[in-house]
Amino acid sequence: MPKPSPKRSSSLSDSGFLVQMVYPAMQKMGLDVERVVRECRISPRLLKDRTARFPHSAQLQFWRLLEDLSGDPQIGLHLAENLQVYRGQVLEYLFLSSANFGEGLRRAQNYQRLISDATQFELQESESTSRLVLRFADDGEPGFRHRNECYARFLLRYFQAVTNGAFVAGQVDFSHSLAGDEGEFQRAFGCRVRFEQPVAALLFDTALLATPSSHAEPNLLRLHESLARKQLDRLTRQDLIGEVEKVIAQSLELGQPNLEAVAAQLGMHERVLRSRLANAGTNFNRVLADYRCNLAKRLLAATDERISDVVYLTGFSEPSTFYRAFKRWTGLTPIEYRQAKRAKDSN
Repeated sequence: MPKPSPKRSSSLSDSGFLVQMVYPAMQKMGLDVERVVRECRISPRLLKDRTARFPHSAQLQFWRLLEDLSGDPQIGLHLAENLQVYRGQVLEYLFLSSANFGEGLRRAQNYQRLISDATQFELQESESTSRLVLRFADDGEPGFRHRNECYARFLLRYFQAVTNGAFVAGQVDFSHSLAGDEGEFQRAFGCRVRFEQPVAALLFDTALLATPSSHAEPNLLRLHESLARKQLDRLTRQDLIGEVEKVIAQSLELGQPNLEAVAAQLGMHERVLRSRLANAGTNFNRVLADYRCNLAKRLLAATDERISDVVYLTGFSEPSTFYRAFKRWTGLTPIEYRQAKRAKDSN
């Protein structure tokens, strides 16, 4: 399967599944979960819906807050030790139903986007010692050190679980500097841990790739891979809608964007864009209407912009046209919507 094209850092996202893993671990550690949810603006949907995504940039505030709350300079390492190893995610099933550890690892490489756009691994095999290179977006940002350590420690725990304890790391490398007790890393990983290396990686005996899976099942493997492909296709469709929305946002104040102009901005023929949007289960007019509706609701609820300015910012030429569209979208007039939101927020 070809690797997906790299995404811009501003559009990177993570699965809500990560939040759902971390939430009970924070509770187990006695952290102020409600404060984390409140200050990081974790929506109820992120705690329940595995199809939900959130901007990767939000993780930076999360890890900084977690270190402040815990006073633990190695909070990522310790949080990973409290995560549940199995949570019923499709990548887990791919691992478990593959013939051996190596096959599961190679398959999982193709579907890492289901978990995160920003945290990926790459298997580099050699005759005696193989490396799992860990690639992190924004790796130069010190605040993401906790994420890197959490990811590496969780992978070690997960690999040990799927191999029934056979997996042992020979060495762990991080590209960031050491912070905290070096001996704690030795304890957590059970091997030599190095810092300020060119790349982050788990090194291990290549023979471990042949470790058989006790849950290998060819029929289930085909089913799980089909499910993973469908989920990846859904993300790809969401990417297209997101790109269309970005172009709409850039041109909305100049008037109502049209399909032809947006397609040109995206470097494709309008017929191609129309077809791809249809494959995504939508069309241009629906994407445009949804974007304008959400923008209008956001401006009315969260700002003091005058209604006339909201009309302009959402690309309408006439207030009456905006009023009719907004009433159709929400069942309320703009003024009624703003009053209802403020009344709710004040309670």
